[in-house]
Amino acid sequence: MEADRIADYPVGELVNAGPAKRPSRITLTGRHVTIAPLDPAAHAEALFEGSSGGKKDNLWAYLFAGPFRDRDSFDSYLADKASCEDPLLFTIVDNRTRRAAGMAAYMRIETAHRVIEIGNILYTPRLQRSAGATEAMYLMARHAFEDLGYRRYEWKCNALNAPSRRAAVRLGFTFEGVFRQHFIVKGRNRDTAWYSMLDHEWPARKRAFEEWLKPANFDPDGKQQRPLSDFMPDAGS
Repeated sequence: MEADRIADYPVGELVNAGPAKRPSRITLTGRHVTIAPLDPAAHAEALFEGSSGGKKDNLWAYLFAGPFRDRDSFDSYLADKASCEDPLLFTIVDNRTRRAAGMAAYMRIETAHRVIEIGNILYTPRLQRSAGATEAMYLMARHAFEDLGYRRYEWKCNALNAPSRRAAVRLGFTFEGVFRQHFIVKGRNRDTAWYSMLDHEWPARKRAFEEWLKPANFDPDGKQQRPLSDFMPDAGS
């Protein structure tokens, strides 16, 4: 279809220019996990235990903070994040154990342009590669698109972070490019890989998540029968 024009210049199509809603500290409940507002008093012990010491320190390799060598510094970090509006950090709580198993944030929130990013993602070993890990991302994407009215949902990561880049594509995001020398993180250069999901793409991706998450797709030990990629429309790579 020919682009809209103003005088002799092509311009973008007209869209609903109303703002999205700013995310608040709400609770999103799934079958495997619950997305809960960060509560240091309730969540710090499990999060520190799950992300500190030995190889668990590697969980912080690509994040702006951490790793934390002692509980006091970790508690101070959580207290600061609990009072912050952007990034707005949530805890991922395992519904079976009722213990905090990870964190994720809405961030770089632009209500006027209806753009929001999912980031600051930290999954402890007990959450990694579980149905709850995927369900957490589904719950936060659904809330951003359906309840808050965003039209662009972003995923950004260190370009060297291969697991995060694979996860973005698996979850239905489209690769858009690399911002070179984007940040200095912990004294090191960071090139940033950008991914996005758009509002008109969400319905098909939502169906893929929900088909994958159905109990029938898992055996009695919780192992998936079919991978998410079998359900997910091609998001690019």
